[in-house]
Amino acid sequence: MLNGSSARWLKYRLGLRPGDTQVTKDEQACLARHAAGKRSLVEIGVLHGVTTALLRSVMDAEGIITGIDPHPPGRLGVSFERWIALREITKHLRGRAILLRQCSYEAAANWSSPIDFLFIDGNHSWSGIDRDWRDWSNHVVQGGIVALHDSRSVPYWPDHDSVRYTRETILADSRFREIDTVDSLTVLERVYGHDL
Repeated sequence: MLNGSSARWLKYRLGLRPGDTQVTKDEQACLARHAAGKRSLVEIGVLHGVTTALLRSVMDAEGIITGIDPHPPGRLGVSFERWIALREITKHLRGRAILLRQCSYEAAANWSSPIDFLFIDGNHSWSGIDRDWRDWSNHVVQGGIVALHDSRSVPYWPDHDSVRYTRETILADSRFREIDTVDSLTVLERVYGHDL
């Protein structure tokens, strides 16, 4: 009998359920607004690729979006989450989409390209968000955007360490300024005058 991720995959393939996301509709609209026309996008934490596909649908027609997620294999030796993500990102054929099957710190070790839109929605522990912030924020160009999920308290979801880290560390980072908030999402812009 199918259960868990294999059952979700089958229902997804049969059109009985969409890909899963914890990003609310209002947060999705905010992401789309700030990612519109961007050329170099990175998403940390892909899951089913729902937001990856959304970002691809609004980015520059020549843009590249890179989704980063380890998508570990389950009991059957495959990652059904990755299979769903691969199908989701083909719903929109703007530019190029790349899915790196790595942890964000592994991808960061070899990353050298400038980023004009970064969406961080990976490991929400203190050490996880701290590492993502330190590894990736320097790659964001001046005027570029960083969106942080699970970075604000909301009544329907328990706070992760990422909420406190955002409040105590990220919002105090003089390289960035807060420009938008929706539900648990915080959006920042890289301030001009701070070198990469």
